[in-house]
Amino acid sequence: MSADAGLKTAMILHLDMDAFFASVEQLDDPSLRGRPVIVGGSGGRGVVSTASYEARRFGVHSAMPIVMARKLCPHGVFLPGRRARYAELSRRVMDVLGHFSPLVEQASIDEAYLDITGTERLFGEVERLVARIKAGVRKATGGLSCSVGVAPVKFLAKICSDINKPDGVYILRPEAMDAFLCALPVRKLPGVGRRMAARLGALGIVRVEQLRRMSAESLQAHFGKWGLELHERAFGRDARQVTPEHEAKSESSETTFEQDTRDRPFLERVLMAHAERVGASLRAQGIRGRTVTLKIKFADFRQITRSQTLPLPIASTQTLFDVGCRLLRAEALPQAVRLIGLGLSGFEDAPAQMVLPGVFRDIGEHDPAEEERRRRLDDALDAVRARFGKAAVQRGRLFTEKK
Repeated sequence: MSADAGLKTAMILHLDMDAFFASVEQLDDPSLRGRPVIVGGSGGRGVVSTASYEARRFGVHSAMPIVMARKLCPHGVFLPGRRARYAELSRRVMDVLGHFSPLVEQASIDEAYLDITGTERLFGEVERLVARIKAGVRKATGGLSCSVGVAPVKFLAKICSDINKPDGVYILRPEAMDAFLCALPVRKLPGVGRRMAARLGALGIVRVEQLRRMSAESLQAHFGKWGLELHERAFGRDARQVTPEHEAKSESSETTFEQDTRDRPFLERVLMAHAERVGASLRAQGIRGRTVTLKIKFADFRQITRSQTLPLPIASTQTLFDVGCRLLRAEALPQAVRLIGLGLSGFEDAPAQMVLPGVFRDIGEHDPAEEERRRRLDDALDAVRARFGKAAVQRGRLFTEKK
């Protein structure tokens, strides 16, 4: 493809770090190299965050329950993970990408999109650019590999980055899109999971070529609005641009317990710890939200969420905790609890109600003056922790021994 053609056709690059968390552990501890490493959960609970390629040979994969991973790979090395270390290396990767394009969209801690349209004038053909990016990532991280996909639209770039993993490259040029899509299994399309693939299979649709034969109206009749999106994807259409920044939609924290429990005082202590984490993160970002959400997963894996939207946006730990406890106390807990989480959302610039002092108290909340006092307390605690560490000061409710 000539440089002039490259200027006219959008090209999106998707970079995905290879088995990121597990690879970091193997990088930092050479004794783990070549061994099956499984990161995630604690003890026998929780789910797999990342499995090394050695572990994947035994059928272990992300989002699998830890207990199942232990059965499949009993000799594996199970690690709880080190989020701060992963975040540090993630920042290094994103810094590298910023040298090649101003349009970098971080999709998660270990993947990102770049708009590389027209970069041929600076870096040469796309193959050369990809090689420089991969080399830059390897150098910045001390040896980690990544896989890269390049295509005219985002969803195809993401599919391509998975084709030659690990440490792979797949470049899909515009003139090859149709043939590539027609041969593609429908299960590879984003949003088509096992159930959707089964529903499409019942209609005789296994490959995208067969999906193309159905009209948009017919797909909508079968699958609603999602059917229209399927039709767009079947023809390689994706209007999403690479956007460098995303506003946060929610902030949350959750814990899966070693043993299921109905101990309400214990559950409330855990909620306080979640309120601390969520509140501190929001305050560090300078944002507040109005909708507090409680998440509970029971012993049989049934999950419920309960939410309350407040008149004013908040980020105070105590208010998060108060609302979370009220939502918890309203639940009967018909079974022991396996997981509990707390989150805050509603960060958009929606107009807040005018609330006079005392009105919060009428609905079971504190008035604005009390909220301001809580804000000052949080600011003081955040400052102490920033200087002396997170363990420097704790709220009294967290002193009780955890189960």
